[in-house]
Amino acid sequence: MTQREIYEQKTEQLILPILEEFHFELVDVEYVKEGGSWYLRAYIDKEGGITVNDCEDVSRKMNELLDKEDYIEGSYIFEVSSPGLGRPLKKEKDYARSMGKRLEIRTYRAINHQKEFYGILTAYDSDSVTIVTDEEEEMKFAKSELALIRLAFDF
Repeated sequence: MTQREIYEQKTEQLILPILEEFHFELVDVEYVKEGGSWYLRAYIDKEGGITVNDCEDVSRKMNELLDKEDYIEGSYIFEVSSPGLGRPLKKEKDYARSMGKRLEIRTYRAINHQKEFYGILTAYDSDSVTIVTDEEEEMKFAKSELALIRLAFDF
């Protein structure tokens, strides 16, 4: 396990009880370097969406734990955020929540001369995703072929 994975896993363990207290869901934790600074980010969600105040409440409690546990070497910036509309589907619960909804899929390689597909999620398992396209065509993709899969949002 890499140092990054250890930090992310430990953060997940610490933040889950806080999120349960508020009835929030943990979407993801990431430890990344951007522009010369390290960031530890927790993405949270709830039915109806997360507010700035929700992020602030979780951040305040989590900062106390981060100071107490002090398991990350060096300096970093801790952020709590909503995953946003364009968040990718990563976990089983993301797929379950998206059943029957319209997705945007981008593939690494072109399929029938295209790399971008839109359709309704009709099935998924650990290895594949099936959609029905706008043209009523059923398409099955191996998850390993997917560069991106997320809810489609039309403006």
